[in-house]
Amino acid sequence: MHGHCTCGAVRYRLTDRPLFTHCCHCTWCQRETGSAFALNAMIETDRVDLLAGAPEEIVTPSASGKGQIILRCPSCHVALWSHYAGSGRRIAFVRVGTLEDPAACPPDVHIFTATRLPWVQIPAGARVYEAFYRRSEIWPPESLARRAALMADGPG
Repeated sequence: MHGHCTCGAVRYRLTDRPLFTHCCHCTWCQRETGSAFALNAMIETDRVDLLAGAPEEIVTPSASGKGQIILRCPSCHVALWSHYAGSGRRIAFVRVGTLEDPAACPPDVHIFTATRLPWVQIPAGARVYEAFYRRSEIWPPESLARRAALMADGPG
């Protein structure tokens, strides 16, 4: 999968399938994106290859209180991916809307739906959680194994 910012100064490629894709309906994601939710595909950061440009890191607050690092294009300022405190820089939360084919990366789960905007319709049969969930209960075994291998090195 390939992606880029709006102006094209920063281009990247995912060298593997994402581990899992979240559609987050929390009020923090709503505010940060200026939209009804954020759609993030999680992947090991070393599987995000920069093809052009260099994103700038912006540290912002987060609901956890530990902040997040958002990587943005230095020219058009579009957010490309983030790093959250829980997994550090080891996992990139790629903004699905920056992929050239965002339809190839649908959400695996809808989270924090307790604050979902009332007019957002979630498809029948989708995995839906009012808050978060237990990874071990819904992630595919391959994704769990990839994450475990990544996290085995300690804090990242």
